[in-house]
Amino acid sequence: MRKTGKKVAIAGTSWLAAAFVLWPSAGSAVPDENCFDRRTQPYTSVVDGHLHFRPFGGEAVPFKEMVSYLKKSGVRHATVFGIGQRLPVDSPCTYYLDCPGTPVLPSLKNDFANAESVVEFKPKDVDLALSMTFPDLAHPESVPAGMRSLDKEYPGMFRWMGEVNLIKQAILPNRHEPADSEDIRRWAPFMRELRERGFPLTIHSDLGSNENPTRYLHLMREVLKLYPDNKIVWAHMGLSKELTAMDPDEHIGILKELLAEYPRLTLDLSWRVLEDEYFSKPGVRAKYAAFLDAHPTRAIPGTDFVASRKKSYEVYEEELRVTSRINRELGDEAFRDIALGQNYFNLLGNGKSAPEICKV
Repeated sequence: MRKTGKKVAIAGTSWLAAAFVLWPSAGSAVPDENCFDRRTQPYTSVVDGHLHFRPFGGEAVPFKEMVSYLKKSGVRHATVFGIGQRLPVDSPCTYYLDCPGTPVLPSLKNDFANAESVVEFKPKDVDLALSMTFPDLAHPESVPAGMRSLDKEYPGMFRWMGEVNLIKQAILPNRHEPADSEDIRRWAPFMRELRERGFPLTIHSDLGSNENPTRYLHLMREVLKLYPDNKIVWAHMGLSKELTAMDPDEHIGILKELLAEYPRLTLDLSWRVLEDEYFSKPGVRAKYAAFLDAHPTRAIPGTDFVASRKKSYEVYEEELRVTSRINRELGDEAFRDIALGQNYFNLLGNGKSAPEICKV
């Protein structure tokens, strides 16, 4: 159903065909237009702020092919995450959930692989922000040395850190060691370095589970309290497959409180769990859209696509559409800031500007 006025959705069949025409380069205006017309142009985000170019194990989608997925879908800006935790090289698994008991441990390998791919292929039509995904937050003393290793081999190329795991319940059976309050206090050296560089930090920190929805909230509170001047991005707004039945009003209330207290906190809207388990439920989408409209500068989009060779363009295309559905309900200010990338540009400090929304 097409909407009019402040909130306008695109007709459902034209989003992909329009993608090539609409976004020829970063920050450019629509051809023959000075604004983005939501009545006729795609609702899908032009930014993928949470994209894993490397899988947990096995073969990855070739880098050049993955970049072609972005171009074809209309995405023009993406954060290049690896996977900070790798399955053993001799493991037949490509996904940790298929192999409980198999260790999934932090490694620098994927960050080196991503950086080498950027050097080799030098993509021109998509703006890629390399991210350091190796940190083991439970053993923070190893992080500065890892940063120096990447700096030495690829000086000036990295612009982000994350996704890193504070507490991720899904990989607890794979020997994931969550960070505790004492560990978080020992983050100070690398957090200082991130502040000085202006790097955002994307943290996966589960709120809790269906049995105890706020069991781990104290960990994120501790991070925000100790490092209020860091640009912190909370992956998936704290939600997960282990927490699919939280009261939306309670969840939104927690987010409002934290956003008010910590001005540098940004929410990550990636992963289809948000759409499948929350936004798509009757009456719930409107609540989250109203929340985002009230805080338009505090969220970025993403797919959380993991580029395993077992996946295709069609899978990426679907993930982008599903994770972008909330965009259709946003007012113009939030749509520009989130879907068209202004918040993402501001986090990176790259000086780019999203197009204005056409007045109707």
